[in-house]
Amino acid sequence: MRFRRKIRSPTVLSHEFVIQNHADTASGLVMGLLVVLVLENPAKFAIIFVAVQYNVTYTTDDNSDQFHFYDYGPKDIATIFFYMLIAINLHAIIQEQILDKINRRLHLSKTKHSKFNESGQLAFFYLFSFIWGASILNEEEFLMDPSSLWKDYPRSRMLFQVKFFYICQIAYWLHALPELYFQRIRKEDIPRQLCYICLYIAHISGAYLLNLQHLGLILMVPHYLVELIFHASRLFYFIDENKQQGFTLWALLFVMVRLLTLTLSVLTFGFGLARVENPGFSIADGNFNVLPVRIGCLAAVCLTQAWMMWKFINFQLKKWREHVKNEIPKKKIANTKNKRTKKEPNRANFVNGSAKSEG
Repeated sequence: MRFRRKIRSPTVLSHEFVIQNHADTASGLVMGLLVVLVLENPAKFAIIFVAVQYNVTYTTDDNSDQFHFYDYGPKDIATIFFYMLIAINLHAIIQEQILDKINRRLHLSKTKHSKFNESGQLAFFYLFSFIWGASILNEEEFLMDPSSLWKDYPRSRMLFQVKFFYICQIAYWLHALPELYFQRIRKEDIPRQLCYICLYIAHISGAYLLNLQHLGLILMVPHYLVELIFHASRLFYFIDENKQQGFTLWALLFVMVRLLTLTLSVLTFGFGLARVENPGFSIADGNFNVLPVRIGCLAAVCLTQAWMMWKFINFQLKKWREHVKNEIPKKKIANTKNKRTKKEPNRANFVNGSAKSEG
């Protein structure tokens, strides 16, 4: 008679317990805040987490039309926290319902398994963010006039969808920090992922707080498209190693987007903002158009683009070396085959010649 081994559940508040139940904990907090909205008095507190804050309404002189804009402030921290919990739930759903099922069929190694999960999560996020950001650019016609990047600065009032886009972006990249622990990311991969997560948080938060949302949105959309192509290509590569065409398209667009980012940044910080009519520094007005801030922003963008190009060049050199190493054995095998085919006719002639001399 065979006895089944009892599976011990992890102790409460242990590392394993937190990792296994982090998504349920996050969903419980989300549901709790939504339930509180039904109650009259606590709803005033819960609404700070759920709804976008700092609404500013403008009306025309005849009170016929109203225009709703949004500012930013300390209450945004609560809203970002709420949507960070939602991001944790969505992360767990994508992992369990999609990526884990595909991983069971592919039987990948531990290294490829970790990279597959990373690319799968980021591909979903980049696809969603690219479509959302492109729709905002299309509806608001931000691309029609390049001078709008610095004209009428500071634009301290945002449209709802622009502010909500930035809230969700910051919330997603903040959620990626605890996910390094929840997803048991390998120690050797943590510094790399931690680096680009912090860069995203710094740049997106900087554009949001310095009232450069327009510039940040225009730079994010093509960047997300390039990253989407890369991670989608890597997913197809893990499924079938012969499918590598996407990396060529990614390499071409990667360089073009880096040049676009540098060009728009230099135009905005070096020329546009330097010539506006109201330069100065005022936190109350949201005006940060002073030389040190412009130089700092331009230096941050240029250094980031230079670092990304350096990583890109190293990645391409690594791929080229791997290609050369794979080609050398093939050439050796081809050369040995050619030598054998050349020797066989000579041997045949020698045998025929000796046979004739004996005859």
